[in-house]
Amino acid sequence: MVELPVKPPESALAAEDIVKVFNLSKQFDGIEVLRDINLTIKKGEVVSILGSSGSGKSTLLRCMNWLEQPERGTIHVGEERIGINPKTNKPLKYRELAKMRERIGMVFQGFNLWPHLTVLKNVMEALLHVKKMSKPEAEAIAKVQLEKVGMSHKLDSYPSMLSGGQKQRVAIARALAMEPEVLLFDEPTSALDPELVEEVLLVMQKLSKEGYTMVVVTHEMEFARNVSNQVVFLEKGILIEKSPPQKFFTNPDSPRVRQFLKLD
Repeated sequence: MVELPVKPPESALAAEDIVKVFNLSKQFDGIEVLRDINLTIKKGEVVSILGSSGSGKSTLLRCMNWLEQPERGTIHVGEERIGINPKTNKPLKYRELAKMRERIGMVFQGFNLWPHLTVLKNVMEALLHVKKMSKPEAEAIAKVQLEKVGMSHKLDSYPSMLSGGQKQRVAIARALAMEPEVLLFDEPTSALDPELVEEVLLVMQKLSKEGYTMVVVTHEMEFARNVSNQVVFLEKGILIEKSPPQKFFTNPDSPRVRQFLKLD
């Protein structure tokens, strides 16, 4: 098992570190699903999170966006501690959380698009109601992001008229429109038919080349190998390996990772 410090000294955190997870633990019904997770991600890095089902991957991602509140530990994006008011040391209220989440884009496995809104309006919605932009400004930004993901030809379509891959690309455009500092992807291709997976992965690869900081829970080994800067492996809620993809996929330290990759 890789030995990780409980909390690195502040002097060890470089200026380019954008995500800092310290000693994070989470329980459900008294069962610990994450235990003492420590993870640092640099600006512009792509980090893939791997592990078997039930290992805590999605829970870790949801804690990073405060969709799940951990029992202990801290999460920082930049200098801001996620989920906690620094003045009162209490959890943020709903509107404060919404403001905080502008910095952390989330792309879900199930798309989570509004079925009664067109593609364009789905992307505009948070810009109008969270960022309080004017309709022309929100529309202009939405069109730029939909163009980036190859969906500008579907502005007036409804989600029910789209393929799964198209829905996921709209969801990515919606996250990008908020100009987040970090993008979280929770198994973004697992709900897609195999022939639709590539179109979503190509968009994500393009975003990585543009310098977006991305944390991706995935089962796509080739994406993790070819696009990631770091690969993280969770086993029963414990981070047991973090290494560059070349080392991870050819010579991991953990016997469990070697077993998972069928290297032995």
